[in-house]
Formats: sequence, C-alpha cells, structure tokens
Amino acid sequence: MKLKKKTKAGGPSRYDDACGTAHALEIFGDRWALLIMRELMLGPRRFSQLRADLPGISASILTQRLADLERRKVLVKTRLPPPAATPVYELTEWGYEAEPITSAMGRWAARSPSHDPGRPISGVSLLLSFRTMLDRGRCGDLDACLGFQFGDDVYGAHLTGSGLSVTQGDPPDPRVRFAGTPMALGAAVYGKVPLARLEAEGALRISGDRRLAQRFVTLFPLPKRFEP
Repeated sequence: MKLKKKTKAGGPSRYDDACGTAHALEIFGDRWALLIMRELMLGPRRFSQLRADLPGISASILTQRLADLERRKVLVKTRLPPPAATPVYELTEWGYEAEPITSAMGRWAARSPSHDPGRPISGVSLLLSFRTMLDRGRCGDLDACLGFQFGDDVYGAHLTGSGLSVTQGDPPDPRVRFAGTPMALGAAVYGKVPLARLEAEGALRISGDRRLAQRFVTLFPLPKRFEP
C-alpha cells in the first residue's frame, strides 16, 4: 500500500522515507534546530541565553523551533528551582543522546578546506568542541578541575586522560580558571594565539596554575584539513 506523501513543514513524513537518517532530518533538519540542541547540551538555559548565543536567529524563529523540538519530545520547557524559578528549556534524556551526532559532525566539518575556526563561537559550542577534539594521548596522567566563565555563564570541568566532563556552575577550587570571551579562548586553543597576548589585550583572564593553563591549550589539535 502506497502511503500518501506529506510535505508540509514540520509534518511527520516530509521525506516519505523510512530511513532513520531521513527521520532525524525531520526532527532537527530545519535551520537552527540542531544549533539550539547544541546550546542545551550542557544543561538548561533561558530563552534570552539561547538568543544571545545564537545572534543570527530572530525571536520568532527561536520560539517556533523550540516549540517544534518540544512537540517532538527532544526538549521540555521547565523552571529552575526557587528562588530563581525562571523558565528554561532543557533537553530530554533522548535529546541528550544526540551529542555524538553533533560531535561527529563537528569533527568531520573541521576537515573542510573552507572551515574557519576564527569565526564567532558560543561558550557551550567551544566547550563541546574541547570534548570532541581532546587528544587523550596528550593528557597522560593529567587529572585536574578547571573553571570557565563567559560573561554570566559559568562552567566547571574535570579533565583526565579519559575525557573532559563539563557541568554548569562554579566548580570548587579549580586548579586554573579561564574568564573572558569564548572567541579569545578559542583563539588560544585553535589559533595558537599566546595567552599572554590575550591577557594583555584584556580578552582573557587566567587565574591559578599557569603551567596547567599553557598545557591545556595544547590538548585539542584540529584534524588535518582535506586536500583534494
């Protein structure tokens, strides 16, 4: 029996294709949807935070994409516990399972001859890129707690040879803390800009173990670009 093809935006069978890849595109193939999911990978965020870290999206489109993803059970709208009680959006357990997808896409795209790692990047995206690009062989027996502050957004990380775990919130007694813009820290890690230069320019502040800070920025080599 031939099924009737549905092409309406947001419809359940836009591709009329049983392949899981086609269905994945039905879920997050609309522009901005996957980037919204990316911005929620480290925990719940407010509408204003999402808007700030996705500067190219309009408020109406963000509202629509959030509603679409909520309808598809990828995320839920909830509230932070008191006293904040602020409305936030958070991925469902199933939504969080998409991180390997964004990680694989990021590593694949980093090999593109036209990829520019110097373009603007959000704090969440930068920290996720660290998890993706971490060279575990360079870590050795490293075991350290780190802190990151990008404006009002604060994150803690635990770095070992097994990987980099990241959580929202101020970590207790980090060995080193980076504070500034995500672009500045990205420039140090991926653009090899000296930390001292970024500090002198006021783009980055570093406190704690400076030797660890210098080592940290060497742990995330980008994959070799594809050369036709």
